[in-house]
Amino acid sequence: MPKSELLNEAVVRELLASQFPEWSDLPIERVEFDGWDNTTFRLGRDMSIRLPTGEWYAEQVDKEQKWLPRLAPSLPLPIPVPLAKGVPTASFPWPWSVYKWIEGEIALKADIADLTRFAETLAIFLVALQRIPAGDGPPPGVHNFYRGIPLTTHDPDLPYNMPGNWKTRESIEVLHSHIDVRAAMEVWESGLESEWERPPVWIHGDVAATNLLVRDGRLSGVIDFGCSGVGDPACDLVIAWTFLSGESRAAFRETLQLDDRTWARGRAWALWKASIVLGESIDSDPKEAANQKRVINEIVTDAHLI
Repeated sequence: MPKSELLNEAVVRELLASQFPEWSDLPIERVEFDGWDNTTFRLGRDMSIRLPTGEWYAEQVDKEQKWLPRLAPSLPLPIPVPLAKGVPTASFPWPWSVYKWIEGEIALKADIADLTRFAETLAIFLVALQRIPAGDGPPPGVHNFYRGIPLTTHDPDLPYNMPGNWKTRESIEVLHSHIDVRAAMEVWESGLESEWERPPVWIHGDVAATNLLVRDGRLSGVIDFGCSGVGDPACDLVIAWTFLSGESRAAFRETLQLDDRTWARGRAWALWKASIVLGESIDSDPKEAANQKRVINEIVTDAHLI
């Protein structure tokens, strides 16, 4: 199967020439920050192409083709709207998509004029997403790496543990020389004390600074719905500790108006991800490891302040 670094302009142009020749002469430029799941290219001025980098990610293509056009009209910010769907070929074995381009710079690199206002705008977007009828939406599964499931499925000490999951307690315990394991475990166990007891709602599944676009200093779009689905919205709170802090985090929480137990599950989701990434980067990527230690400290401190 083609790896991300092998998905180059020549591959994209070949796919276009065979399936969408009307676009095959347009300029193609690889997007610098395109995530783990897909390789993204800008096509001309007004379009983008996303090619999944693995079989699991390919399952997201049909989901986005079906649901993003239905979600977009109810949301207060632009999201990617599919324009066309490509089919597998001998040189590229999975379906792929052409989307309308959304202007903006990813929040991780952008100059944000007012982070508190940014947080409020993001919360308003998530509230609108959660209000969209979700009765026939896709439940958590392989297509979104089980985002939106009960946290108990990530806990080996409880009977709901699913085979092949990321065992959070183990991830935390092996970091005993790098983080406050006792405090982190308290955060995890606090998150396990509740589950989402309302009907499932729409979730983005990967609300990260690399999936939020900024234009003129303000939040201008939300991209990458590959992990979207319907379930517990706690997983969409992770950005409160990875990117927001202080006043902006408080504004995010107040605008969302979620109960304390959901907030606690959000902290636990953030800890789950940070502990895994820290464990993977501790010996190989000092910069990433330092960032994940910072995130875990933010999570633990927030838990003890409330």
